[in-house]
Amino acid sequence: MVREQIEKNWDLEFISCSDFFAHVDDTLNKMYKKQVIKDLSQFNKSIIDPTKMIFDSFTNNFSKEELIDAEIYRQVDKGINNDIGYFHQNLFNYIDNWTVPNSGFDLENPEHHIYAEMKNKHNTMNSSSSQKTYMKLQQKILEDSNATCYLIEIIAKQSQDTNWKCKVDGTNYSHDKIRRISIDKFYALATGDDLAFKKICEWLPIVIHSLNSEKNVESTTMNIIKELEIIDKSFIEAIYKLSYPTYEGFSNLNIRFKELLPDI
Repeated sequence: MVREQIEKNWDLEFISCSDFFAHVDDTLNKMYKKQVIKDLSQFNKSIIDPTKMIFDSFTNNFSKEELIDAEIYRQVDKGINNDIGYFHQNLFNYIDNWTVPNSGFDLENPEHHIYAEMKNKHNTMNSSSSQKTYMKLQQKILEDSNATCYLIEIIAKQSQDTNWKCKVDGTNYSHDKIRRISIDKFYALATGDDLAFKKICEWLPIVIHSLNSEKNVESTTMNIIKELEIIDKSFIEAIYKLSYPTYEGFSNLNIRFKELLPDI
């Protein structure tokens, strides 16, 4: 029923409702495959930090279930960020004349001589990375005098399409065909719809909700908690013993006044 309502009200012109569902579903499946932490052994493969978990439990008022979920998320977060990049980048495969090459630039429109690199956030590039990216775009301008090159920022400081001013080896460079652009402006450029990115953001949560309701996503949090309870009934003591099994005295760990502590 939800999908039928979505299809009836679909207003993204560059991609069909069914293609958007398929693309979101593909991204979700990639993310779920990375969540391979199914038991305590996998959970502690890189050795968890019990001190951080205990601080989190009090500063963020996390329950033990939330602590486990947060740690699992932290462990898979880097891969998930790559999947989010995949989601944004590969949506352009559905826009006429745009391609996502296997190498070279992140996005290309050879017909209109447009080439782009995509970054998730405005502050994720250090000086060295910025210089390398700028020089790559600069080289394309030298090779193709008709080219316009873009640095696309998904999370920019503001909506913008401006010359990218960059310092390379101590020299300031600026070229009207090497541009820094926010994702909303780039979608407007690519699709002709000024509100394309807004519409994507509006549809995304309802599409994910619809897809997830059709999936049987396994929750492993309680399995991990049950295994921790075998180590010790006290969650805090179990976490310490898990990370410090050979440390002096930890086999007989006894948290003082733990009856005064919340049951995290």
